[in-house]
This record gives sequence, C-alpha cells and structure tokens, in this order.
Amino acid sequence: MEYIRVTKENLEKEHICCAIANNNDIQVKSKKAWLAERFDEGLVFLKSAERGKCFIEYIPAENAWNPIDALGFMYIDCLWVSGSLKGHGYSSELLSECIRDSKEKGRKGLCILSAAKKKPFLSDPKFLKYKGFEVCDEADNGIQLWYLPFEKNSPTPSFNECAKHPKIKEKGYILYYTNQCPFNAKYVPVLEETANKNGISFKAIKIENREDAQNAPTPITTYALFYDGSYVTNEQMNDTKFLKLVNKQ
Repeated sequence: MEYIRVTKENLEKEHICCAIANNNDIQVKSKKAWLAERFDEGLVFLKSAERGKCFIEYIPAENAWNPIDALGFMYIDCLWVSGSLKGHGYSSELLSECIRDSKEKGRKGLCILSAAKKKPFLSDPKFLKYKGFEVCDEADNGIQLWYLPFEKNSPTPSFNECAKHPKIKEKGYILYYTNQCPFNAKYVPVLEETANKNGISFKAIKIENREDAQNAPTPITTYALFYDGSYVTNEQMNDTKFLKLVNKQ
C-alpha cells in the first residue's frame, strides 16, 4: 500500500479519509481547519493513497486534545481501517510507521484510548493487545488508556484527575465535542434542533482549545454525551438515535 502524508501544503487537495467525499462539505472543512492548526504542534496524518478509510493520526501527547499525562509519548488520535481495505494488514503497516517515526523523534512510546470491549470510534483492544499495548489507566466509565513503551523504564501515562471520574453537575443532556471529528459539524446542530423541537434539555459545549480539552471531565473529547451528570456515550448520533436514547432514559 502506498501512503500519503497530509501536510499544510497539500491539505486542501487531499481527501482526508473520512466518510465524506466532498471537500466542500462543512464536515470536511471543519476537520481540515482543525488539522491545519495542529501540524505545527507535531501532528502527523498518514493516509492510503487509494481512496478509502485507511489512516492514522497522531501527535506528541503533551499537545493532545485529551486529559492525559503522558509527557514524551506519542498519542494516537485515531487508527482507522475499514470497508474494502480492512483485513489486508494496513493497520499494522500504519502502526509500524507510527512506531518508526516516533522512535526517530525520540518519543518514549505510544498511547491510545480504548476499552475492555470494543466501543464505537475507539481502537480494538484485541488488536492493541496483539501489538504489545497494555492498559495503564482506566476511567470510571470504562474508557481505558493503553500504552506501548519503547523502553522498560519509561514512565507510565495516566489520565488527568478530571477525567478519571467522568461526572458533571449540570442536568439534562450535555455534549462535549471538538472539530477533531468531522461528523460533529453536521450532527451536533441536528441534535440541538431535535432537542429544541421535542422539549429536551440539551446543551452542546464545544471545546475550542487544547487547554480546555486537557481539563475536560471526560477521557474522550471528540464527542462525550452526559445525562443528568453521568456519562452516556461517545457515539455520534443522528436525530433518530438521539430520540431512541432519550426514550430509554
């Protein structure tokens, strides 16, 4: 497989491997705007040259938009291979390149979010374990921080205290999100409109900077939905899924 590294120079012309093909779509624009501001912070976005969902996105952990303490590590935002490209070893190829690049840059190891059982939009724990990753911390909601140290004496990454016990004081549905996930540009307004039409207490809180992300009350900052103070899910929802969830509460 041939891979392309997306940079500030080629960002506008490259397809960024999400589910939306149209570069003029608001979802694609929001994601590219977020990426453009991260490249100078060391973010790497490597994708397949072939059109499809096959890419890895990683950044020095101190610059990650997540409440983690992993100084000197590289944090993997997303490792995603699906559709017709799945099952060909491309995840291993992308991870191997991330390891090579991270070692070359003097990083102490890798870390990534997952869970004991596979959750939407998180890496498969079975794959991580197969590749030598171990769990180094776990929040009350089951979200785990996994790590792959390059040396035995490397420090162990952990969640910041604010994220270990995902709980907030506000009542109703509260959504924390960022532009890191392109789908939010479309579906967050859908949820706001749906909640308004159905008299549902709902507030979306957009995380606009790294400092706020690193102090968020949730390990996952791309999309974290709470209800009456308790964490519910990290799965992006359309109006139908949201109303189904509300009816279950």
